[in-house]
Amino acid sequence: MPHLAAVGPSDGLSRAAGEERLTGEEPVRGAVRSERRKEILRQRREELGLSQEDVAARLRISVRAYGNWERGLVKEWTDRKLLALAEALEMSERQCFWLFRVMVDRDPPPTWHAAEENRLPQDPALRDYLRDYAALMEAVPYPSFLIDHRWDVALTNSAFDQLFQAVRPHPTALPDDNFLRFVLFHPDAAAVLEDHEPAWCVPLLAQFATALAADPEDEGLCSIRQEVARDPFMEAAYRYGVPHWLSTYGAEAAERDGAVLAVHHPDPRWGTVRCRMVAETSRQLDTMGLTRITLILSAPQGVPAGPAPTGTVRPQGPRLRAVPPPQE
Repeated sequence: MPHLAAVGPSDGLSRAAGEERLTGEEPVRGAVRSERRKEILRQRREELGLSQEDVAARLRISVRAYGNWERGLVKEWTDRKLLALAEALEMSERQCFWLFRVMVDRDPPPTWHAAEENRLPQDPALRDYLRDYAALMEAVPYPSFLIDHRWDVALTNSAFDQLFQAVRPHPTALPDDNFLRFVLFHPDAAAVLEDHEPAWCVPLLAQFATALAADPEDEGLCSIRQEVARDPFMEAAYRYGVPHWLSTYGAEAAERDGAVLAVHHPDPRWGTVRCRMVAETSRQLDTMGLTRITLILSAPQGVPAGPAPTGTVRPQGPRLRAVPPPQE
């Protein structure tokens, strides 16, 4: 079923004590985890474009108290504190699961669910339109998702979820949270995206550079720029790789619509498959600042996509009579 990106699969066990569990961990692993605890809140806050004052106001605590939370100066991470953080930082269920794992090495309570309304527009008519649009996207057999100008993902279909089903949890770079962050920073991105660095990272960095130049004050885009700067490889790609790539292929090559790429599909009937990125919007989606991206998959020429399940008939794909099948 289609789902809003703010909602993910539910994970959890029964409520347990809230103390941190670093006892017995080797020093190096403990140091890494300590640093990750300090970063996870700041990174998520910056991703949302919020100040410490904003988050403190949402939590109804002092700015100084929240500053201590973000610096890890907390004697005990209780369920109440962590769930309040998850709500204040608009975390999906999977992000909340990761937050608990990093902070206290256990699952969140099974009764907590992310607010589905986080990314829904306030206008009831637009909300209804978006819910109906989810049904339209679900009817598409190819991976399809809605993004805004920051690459935040508002909606995905089942084919998208299947393509990225093996991707491991990550605090800010899940494919159905922010697609650009996933491509640039998730350690599993290269396992799904063929020719990850030249075919995916550089063109998306070029698109990002254009978006940032058009709106240099956008806090969400600035947050991504800061993360790029902290990654030596991505910073080099942004500063030197993108200009060279644009001079070689031209600015039109950075357009999302029409790009021909490839993905590693988890279904063995597909395997490594060519895909064309199709970007489109509608008047209503444009009102919400959303663009639909669909990855049109096509099996390699001469290689069968695999037998259809027993009792089913494989539908014939649409084709234009005037346009021959694409040659690999």
